[in-house]
Amino acid sequence: MHAALLELQDPKIAGKWRDSQVWIGTSSYGPHTASFVPPHHARVPPAIDDLVEFMQRDDLAVLTQAAIAHAQFETTHPFPDGNGRTGRAIVHCLLRGKRLTRQVTVPVSAGLLTDTDRYFDALTAYRAGDIEPIVERFAEASFDSVVDGRRLVSELRIIRYAWSDAITSRRQATVWRVVDVVLQHPVLDEALVQRDVGVSVMGADAAITELVEIGALEEITGGRRNRRYAATAVLAALDAFAERAGHRSP
Repeated sequence: MHAALLELQDPKIAGKWRDSQVWIGTSSYGPHTASFVPPHHARVPPAIDDLVEFMQRDDLAVLTQAAIAHAQFETTHPFPDGNGRTGRAIVHCLLRGKRLTRQVTVPVSAGLLTDTDRYFDALTAYRAGDIEPIVERFAEASFDSVVDGRRLVSELRIIRYAWSDAITSRRQATVWRVVDVVLQHPVLDEALVQRDVGVSVMGADAAITELVEIGALEEITGGRRNRRYAATAVLAALDAFAERAGHRSP
């Protein structure tokens, strides 16, 4: 997971445990006044083995398990960099792998950062042996994420209904199937439409042309070949969703 997240940004450390002591807070000169000092790097591999074993348990409430696993991962701090994003990705893998979420990725981890002070206070409490604050923060973030997700679904439905009202082709036409593809892939090309809908080049081109004419799609490449199209209304809704999910309080 760490390698996938950092291989383009920092390939030298991607997917590799840290090999030196690190600390969080204070200056770069030493850990003496640090707010937190993770375990010595020699202890990282066994600590991760223990964490993996904990994540494989099936006798715990999934959200509570994800909260504790995230906090323990951040406490171990196993990588030189990228621990935050990897720790947040672990949360979503647990939620999806244990089928608490089934079709979407609810931005629980982004919601944790809407109040960074409470989040870091919860991690500090966890490291002192109190798991309640971090579990509570996860629960709150989950409720916020569900509300935000429902709002996004509502906005996408409104967009879909507007497109349906504007389409003039008969109900059996390819364009009606392409509309659903656009909602799943708001940036696409003819090849994607051909593959996902199972139509010819001409069929894909005709459907895309109609969606451009009604304003559902906009050509974004400007060339005659390899044209790509974007559903700007869908992208705007997704951007607003991401902004709400990740908005941090001062």
